[in-house]
Amino acid sequence: MEKFRSGYVSLTGRPNVGKSTLLNAILGEKVAIVSPKPQTTRNRIVGVKTLPDAQIIFIDTPGIHKPKHKLGELMVKEARESAKETDVILFMVEPGEPGSGDKFIIDILKDLNKPVFLLINKIDTVKKPEVLPLIDAYSRLYPFKEIIPLSALAGDGVDGLIKTVTDYLPEGPKYYPDDMLTDQLERFMAAEIIREKIIRHTEDEIPHSVAVEIKHWSERENGVVVIDANIYVEREGQKGIIIGKGGSKLKSIGTAARLDIEKLLDTRVFIELRVKIKKDWRGDERILKELGFN
Repeated sequence: MEKFRSGYVSLTGRPNVGKSTLLNAILGEKVAIVSPKPQTTRNRIVGVKTLPDAQIIFIDTPGIHKPKHKLGELMVKEARESAKETDVILFMVEPGEPGSGDKFIIDILKDLNKPVFLLINKIDTVKKPEVLPLIDAYSRLYPFKEIIPLSALAGDGVDGLIKTVTDYLPEGPKYYPDDMLTDQLERFMAAEIIREKIIRHTEDEIPHSVAVEIKHWSERENGVVVIDANIYVEREGQKGIIIGKGGSKLKSIGTAARLDIEKLLDTRVFIELRVKIKKDWRGDERILKELGFN
């Protein structure tokens, strides 16, 4: 009888290389928010993939970058600590020569003594003759256990990745029920969905300056979920961008978020959004703790 395997797998890499997209592709469901803007992921997102012979707990971490404020420091610390705790590390890159950010992460990996896979994402955007030189460039920097080209968005190579990861896991028990995809609370996922819609509907300066806090969550007798959420920004101008002319932008954000949250909860949802200013909140440790960034 084949033994059951289980373990933790960390997804790491520079911001915006496709880690959250890959996690969603692996699970077949959206558990991590995705946007074209870098540093979208701020918290450690756990995704659970249960197979007949294995259970893989994937940890999607914030992209590792040079922090510019206290929030950035917490994000990078989260990514480093997650990598230390896992059985396998998946280091994701994009096509192109290794940059200073990639080399910075590789230096961190050298101290961890863990099996590391190199995942070359967006492989569908490059020609085949360009792949081997790319693999060679990274292989000179680190002795990767496996090198896997894939496309997280298209799903190409994802099944092969899951099979290969399973082979590296130790024998162990099931840590989560078969039908569980993530350990994230519904309140957290709803706040992340709202933040994703803000990122997608606003200017480049907004993504890193916004936080969402669920202030009230209740369920009516008819099953409708009522959510009151505060959107925090750092400056008056940012508040105006999110609200939009006559409140039009905020209304669009609320509608888009409501539709996704209704899919998540499988019930009707009513959302009330308010935009508030917390000046320079990303550099204030007290405010960060209030917002759940520990």
